[in-house]
Amino acid sequence: MTLLKPKVLRFESLPSTNTELARMASEGAAEGVAILADEQTAGRGRLQRAWSSPKGAGLYFSILLRPRIPVDHWPLITFMAALAVGDALQEATGLRTDIKWPNDILSGELKICGILSEAIETPAGRAVIVGIGINLMPGAFPEATSVSEATGLKPDREAILAALLSALTRWYSLLGQSSGREKIVAAWSNRSSYATGKLVQVKNGDEIWQGTTCGIEPDGALRLRTIEGEVKLIRAGDVHSIRSA
Repeated sequence: MTLLKPKVLRFESLPSTNTELARMASEGAAEGVAILADEQTAGRGRLQRAWSSPKGAGLYFSILLRPRIPVDHWPLITFMAALAVGDALQEATGLRTDIKWPNDILSGELKICGILSEAIETPAGRAVIVGIGINLMPGAFPEATSVSEATGLKPDREAILAALLSALTRWYSLLGQSSGREKIVAAWSNRSSYATGKLVQVKNGDEIWQGTTCGIEPDGALRLRTIEGEVKLIRAGDVHSIRSA
């Protein structure tokens, strides 16, 4: 696979970095084009949920990928992005994080970063926009945390961005290698307390299950052993930890 060469375009304000980059991709933008905004006025996460993006409070970033890997590997793009965020935060701030399936980065039990990967059709073929929102300062959500709160220090956005670009290049290159999928799933599982042995509730639409996580499938699906003893493969839904009594 060709080495990813990110090219960052900077904006003071955008409705959504993902939306703007999708527009650019439809006009022929090359793989590696990325957007960084000081604020988003209509940021969003999974299931079209709003993502608060106040000016100067976060790292609001999207990158365009044109993967040359089988489509059934594409769900692991979110996994490799989560690993890259974890690497970047540890390198730039010393902060070690957890990963909640499928796309949240946690500090303690609080969300510090969200990832939104969206497949789009473009004249040059199918592509993926990977959006990453890292809370740098307080004020994003009452139930979230930030790098400054977790470390007690004022974060350096440029240092985090540089570490993130380097980590994304490294993990994306691995995804294209013959054994890359297995290595990414293994690395993700090692860094996530949600991969196995976590008592959780999963909600997908009107369906709700409770059980204990018991590993990750090669395509990124979460294995859940329900309280009835059935093993379900979760490929969509919201996962929440249940504290044992």
